[in-house]
Amino acid sequence: MCDMFNKAILQKISDYLWEIPQSYRKDMKVPARVYISQEMINTTEEEAFQQLVNLATLPGVQKYSLAMPDIHTGYASPIGGVVAIDSKEGIISPGLCGYDINCGMRLLLSSLTLSEIDSYIDKLASALQKEVPSGLGRGRKNKLSLLEIDKILEGGAERIVEQGYGVLEDLKHCEAGGKLEWANAQLVSKHAKERGRDQVGTLGSGNHFLEIQVVEEIYNSKIAQVFGLFKNQIVIMIHTGSRGLGHQVCTDYLKLMISALPKYKISVPDKEFACVPFSSPEGKKYFQAMAAAANFAWANRQSISYYVRNAWKKVVGNSGSRLKLLYDVAHNIIKREVYVIKGEKKEVLVHRKGATRAFPPHHSEIPDDYKEAGQPVLIPGSMGTNSFVLAGIPSGEQSFYSTCHGSGRVMSRHKARKILSASAILSSLRQKGIIVKCRSQKGITEEAPQAYKDIQQVIEVVHRAGLSIKVARLRPIAVIKGE
Repeated sequence: MCDMFNKAILQKISDYLWEIPQSYRKDMKVPARVYISQEMINTTEEEAFQQLVNLATLPGVQKYSLAMPDIHTGYASPIGGVVAIDSKEGIISPGLCGYDINCGMRLLLSSLTLSEIDSYIDKLASALQKEVPSGLGRGRKNKLSLLEIDKILEGGAERIVEQGYGVLEDLKHCEAGGKLEWANAQLVSKHAKERGRDQVGTLGSGNHFLEIQVVEEIYNSKIAQVFGLFKNQIVIMIHTGSRGLGHQVCTDYLKLMISALPKYKISVPDKEFACVPFSSPEGKKYFQAMAAAANFAWANRQSISYYVRNAWKKVVGNSGSRLKLLYDVAHNIIKREVYVIKGEKKEVLVHRKGATRAFPPHHSEIPDDYKEAGQPVLIPGSMGTNSFVLAGIPSGEQSFYSTCHGSGRVMSRHKARKILSASAILSSLRQKGIIVKCRSQKGITEEAPQAYKDIQQVIEVVHRAGLSIKVARLRPIAVIKGE
């Protein structure tokens, strides 16, 4: 490991963009950039900046390594890290996608307002908790066969909809249609598949959640109308990923790449950056296995949507019972994308780890009904704080059309458990009118608002820096935690 980072090295480009020059370290191939405010620099760990510098040393890195304002220390890459790698001459690295492959967001829209559903909220929250298993290792009662897991790994959300657990419009409003075509189930280990057999339609642990929210503020009425958002509207947000299956895929391929480093004579600043050439057999296999895990995550969120709709219908009835999918987007993924670099179009592998893609209006990869507005961007807050809907804009090309994925931790889970009181947190949330359903006090303290950056500040940075534009602010009224 290199010496700890000195924040005085940061050079100000604008109020919301700072750069670490390529001259900072001999092994840097490009500068390192971070979208952040002066105030937030002071509350971000030095190690996270050091990890951002490490990203700038990787073979094939293009233009600069990047971090979003929710930057904090992660495995290999900082959370909030973005790096574009030349697909012909560069590498691919599991650590730069993360263990929770295709952890992502989904937002379901009702046609009802808070005043119309207020008396149902507690009952609905209990029904959601009952319908959707949550917690470390908790799965559904029925286990899928390995054959069915294979079909999900290659079919993604499409496979779930084919079985009657959704509608075609769900796929239209999902990144990549909810399925990466290059996925190969045969490159996912049996152990990974076994871990996923009972986890389709489950929430998991950590910062994953279901939330009943109300649209509290509209910032851009034109885009909000296109998205189907209106003030005081009830919506339901889903945050989860590929569960134990995705974790195992990352674990399996990290081991493979650590052993392959000498073969390709690749030097990295830390073994956590284990990587191989994207063009290598190992690189191609990981990319296909990563895609399969991403498909599993989309299938998971699609299945959860089915159970959420069931709970909604049981509690609310037929009045306003249809929950429409606004959008589903990943924030831990690696994708092939094309950008103009040094005057020429170049295909790159964009590694986003804790960063959300934010494509602009008329981009080919967003649904036709959002072409004029831009891609919906879903940014969750921490437990009990606001979440946001934004939209991609043309100036986001500066960050490879990437934006933040949340608020970002300022306190480790261990420290949060040590110094925070679950009962005090619950009392504070109740005073704000927020219902919390969580079977574990550990889950409450680890994900307390005090453990995270101020989401309002994070959103202001990406908005003012031109990475994405604010559309609506959402306020939580009931939280179901993945404890």
